[in-house]
Amino acid sequence: MLIGYVSDENYSALGHVAVEFQRAGKSVATVQSGPRGSIHAEIPAGKYKITLAKDGFGSKHVEVTVNGKKPHHFRLLSDSLRGYVWPKWARSGEQGEFKIHAVESCRVTLWRYGVEKEFVRLLGWFDEHAPRAVMQILPDGDFTQTGVQWNRFGYPAKRTQQMVTAPKKSGLYYFHVETDSGKFFSFPWVVAPAKPTAKIAVIASTNTWNAYNNFGGRSNYINPTQLPAMPTVNSRLDLPRYTGELLSVWQSPDDQYAPLSFERPEPFNHIPKEINVTDPIRGRQACHLAETEWRLLGWLEKEKFAHDLYSDHQLHAGQLDLDAYKVLIISTHPEYWSREAYLLVKKWVFERGGKLLYLGGNGIDCEVELHDDGTMRCKTWMPNPTGALVFTEPKTGKTFDCRFHHKVESPAELLGVVFTEPGIATAAPYEVIDSSHWIFQGTGLKKGDVFGSKSLHERCPDGASGHETDKRTPSTPKNSVLLARGMNADQGGAEMIYFETKTRGAVFSVGSITWPACILVDKSVSRITKNVLKRFLG
Repeated sequence: MLIGYVSDENYSALGHVAVEFQRAGKSVATVQSGPRGSIHAEIPAGKYKITLAKDGFGSKHVEVTVNGKKPHHFRLLSDSLRGYVWPKWARSGEQGEFKIHAVESCRVTLWRYGVEKEFVRLLGWFDEHAPRAVMQILPDGDFTQTGVQWNRFGYPAKRTQQMVTAPKKSGLYYFHVETDSGKFFSFPWVVAPAKPTAKIAVIASTNTWNAYNNFGGRSNYINPTQLPAMPTVNSRLDLPRYTGELLSVWQSPDDQYAPLSFERPEPFNHIPKEINVTDPIRGRQACHLAETEWRLLGWLEKEKFAHDLYSDHQLHAGQLDLDAYKVLIISTHPEYWSREAYLLVKKWVFERGGKLLYLGGNGIDCEVELHDDGTMRCKTWMPNPTGALVFTEPKTGKTFDCRFHHKVESPAELLGVVFTEPGIATAAPYEVIDSSHWIFQGTGLKKGDVFGSKSLHERCPDGASGHETDKRTPSTPKNSVLLARGMNADQGGAEMIYFETKTRGAVFSVGSITWPACILVDKSVSRITKNVLKRFLG
């Protein structure tokens, strides 16, 4: 009889797992899992205490009712070093609880990431009397929908030692976890001010971080609707992302997409201990998530632009008073936004004279719903069989710029530009189109000149226009000025634009993910951004 399947934290099948069934305190059967992680045993239906063990993974036992109908999905956690803080964003003075998975004693410290990594405080050493007692336990089933719920099993109800108060100074903070044997893991914490302290607010793209986080076996790119019936053996052979069209994973109706919990470790946001803000950005995911956003924050601090940092979840929840700021910056890859956050910013810009810098690419491309239980749901469905990102709805003939356009409106109405596929996964410098504009003041650049060639971005290393790039659409405000265009192949270059509103609001957009990766090392990218900020600040 098929009892179930066993997989690791990535939903990869685990073979040769020893599995023991106990009933009434006696061992009934002992078996091993097969290569697909399947567990078979000839036992009567009923309730069993099931123990699972495999070298390199944390052993555990669970109570399961076996009925021969619905396979149980057992999850084992590897002997890796992982951690996260919950909530992942806080205001100064609020508390968070850090949750560590380790199989040996570890030291935990808190740091602020600006132009330098600034040591904040030692949080202590963590170990227990029993062996491997700091090891966490994964819930069975699809915990990407519910969170990993660490510090729940075997921990006292009150864990004051693992509570930390958010520092007074706003910014991007990182927890450092180091073990006796030298292993290292870091994870971020977005700390907003208790009340505004500067004229510039910056948004950390925590929604995008979560959409790309596949810890547990699901993200908005891997098994986006739900986990499949059986664990993965070979990604290229088993996952729809690789066995069919790339975007076929987004062809299900919105209500079929299970929620994605924020309460999971984010391995993609780990920054190695030795990396500094001016070092190259190594890794496929680091080049568009928290580590690259850190480069922009470091530049702001280096150039002495005081700023407050918020998560886009805090923007959505109304914890960011936009009217207390002159300037709002969104950067790098703010792809996933809620309808509520978008409308808040749009009204601020168009009705109350807000100034917006969009220093990223593929921005506000997909609507998400954010829930009080710490989850979000991506509204990803695109009603087109071809999978094109700019598409025409068959029933109405209406053309949409992107997924957000299909749900709310074209983000070009706010940003001036929208992501398109040409130029994807490439990078190049920009070519100046309108050198007479004040944005180029002090750069020495003339029409036809090239800038933005120096970059820390190692995934797409060839310029400030790259990785994913945005261009104008029919929804772009008519008074937009095209300032520069990326020189990417196939007309894929980002379009840098500027426009003003009737209420003296203004928007400056670069339309490129790689821009923040260049700002610390390319003089023209730095000067252009500085010109805009100084103008917006008055």
